[in-house]
Amino acid sequence: MLRTHPIYGGTVLRSLLPILLAILVATVVRQATAQSTSGSLEARRAELKRLLNDEWEYTLRTAPELATNVGDERYNDRISDFSDKAIADDLEHTRQALKRFEALDVAGFPEQEKLNHTLMVRTLRESVERARFKGWEMPATQFGGIHLEYASLSSYVPFRNVKDYENYLARIHQIPRVLDEAIGHMRDGVRDNLMPPKYLLEKVAAQAQQVADTPLDKSSFTEPLRKFPDSISQPDRARLQAAIEEAVKNEIAPAYTRFAKFVREDYAPHGRVDPGVWALPDGEARYRFAVRHQTTTDFTADQIHEMGLKSVAQIEQEMLKIAKSQGFSDLKLFNAHIRQDPALHAKSGQQLLDLYTKYRDQMYGKLPELFGRLPKNKLDVVPMEEFRSADSVPADYSIGGANGSRPGRINVNEYAPEKRLLLNVEAIAYHEGVPGHHLQFSIAQELTDLPPFRRFTLDVNAYSEGWAFYAERLGKEAGFYQDPYSEYGRLQNEMWRAVRWVVDTGVHSKHWTRQQMIDFFHEHTAMDDQNIETEVDRYIAWPGQALSYKMGQTKILELRARAQKELGPKFDVRAFHDAVLDQGPLPLDVLETKISEWIKERK
Repeated sequence: MLRTHPIYGGTVLRSLLPILLAILVATVVRQATAQSTSGSLEARRAELKRLLNDEWEYTLRTAPELATNVGDERYNDRISDFSDKAIADDLEHTRQALKRFEALDVAGFPEQEKLNHTLMVRTLRESVERARFKGWEMPATQFGGIHLEYASLSSYVPFRNVKDYENYLARIHQIPRVLDEAIGHMRDGVRDNLMPPKYLLEKVAAQAQQVADTPLDKSSFTEPLRKFPDSISQPDRARLQAAIEEAVKNEIAPAYTRFAKFVREDYAPHGRVDPGVWALPDGEARYRFAVRHQTTTDFTADQIHEMGLKSVAQIEQEMLKIAKSQGFSDLKLFNAHIRQDPALHAKSGQQLLDLYTKYRDQMYGKLPELFGRLPKNKLDVVPMEEFRSADSVPADYSIGGANGSRPGRINVNEYAPEKRLLLNVEAIAYHEGVPGHHLQFSIAQELTDLPPFRRFTLDVNAYSEGWAFYAERLGKEAGFYQDPYSEYGRLQNEMWRAVRWVVDTGVHSKHWTRQQMIDFFHEHTAMDDQNIETEVDRYIAWPGQALSYKMGQTKILELRARAQKELGPKFDVRAFHDAVLDQGPLPLDVLETKISEWIKERK
């Protein structure tokens, strides 16, 4: 999302003349000095450091939610500005920042500093390119819309003292403004024919209305009132509770009601009929950009589609072996048995929570066998928020606080548990928790020798989701998946990600219908209907993201196989994993270069 930065007003020119003259003299001196030192390696290195620091400060200032997440509390009473002016200002800032970074000569820099420069330039270029598609005009989806993001605000801000609660109160006062700004952008989207599918927008309206209608004592916005820290006095508790409840009742709830009504009556009726992004203006270019951004490769949609079909056929051969070992002659019969057997489905949300906790705990004991460096931050297993669970995945991960103040979380979806299969829970637990997302993101946060943008904001799903998908296999190396149904569940997850290659490219490039996506899932997996429908709607709402998982896993497996072959007895899996993780998220081409150098050094 684009950000903005403060604008400072002017004053009477006459009163500024002495200052302007002083600035002019200083500028001339500075330019002369710069000319005499332009070839200085140390001066250029210092300039890169300054530019990176300036850009990070800008990011924190204009994305206060991120600042809170990384432990910088200067902006804890603010939320982002999504006004038209803010978006225009941010785009201009990004263009100017790109010019500054591109103008810097990094010849002779240490490799790590060259990489910092390369990654920043790459990020800024993508931001400028992305702006042409006006993504801010479609801010509401059933999977990750702005209405859901701010309903989760209390889950990642601190509540240690009175000041924290007052900051939170200041923030929720601003949420109606954010929702109104979103409505303005959505009106622009109607004008520009930038519309999500109608049936998904109907889900958005229902979600927003649910947030508005939730009683005060159960609202996510009043969650902090149910667990005051002991250090807060009773009078302060009463004052804060009254103020926050009044804000939720008289500001938040009406704003969400207004948002839901707008989506339901004025916006959703204009929603597009075709699910694929190809139906939008510049649809083919949008998807090409999404594929390149999400995979960090130059593969075309057609190539990925064919790769997916081939991968589906290969995985089916592995799955067939397990099916036959359980007395079934083919996969269709075995998958039908799995879908129909109540014993293979959850009985309750608590059962799901207990299973995720069990798999988290058993994997923690095996981590020293697989990694030299382990994360310091802890990992909790918690229920997913009710307002998003009906349209969300079986489980997902929330990153913990960089300073250890907040543990990472596996958010377990307890919605309709009787419709959720148990056999892939183990693999998902390793994916979302350890050794998957929690381990990778927590280690990245602890790499204090890297600039902050690489630790906290580098958006590389092919790396992060690829690593988490690769981590599912590490459970097998650790001696788990002993039950044949759990191993089949792991293979189901492999199939799930291969199917994504086919159906994501199918709907967004080959004009597939939603039903074709569902049918392909049914034909090749035993996944439950609830999960299948949630999945295909997610791909429709978030073009290209589903391609990143298998693309990243494939690259990591390829690099590991190469390292094992070239290093022979010198290969150490712990050292390999540390090498993959010790530079934070990297585009796959950069990761390949990095591991190639690591192999040479190990030789």
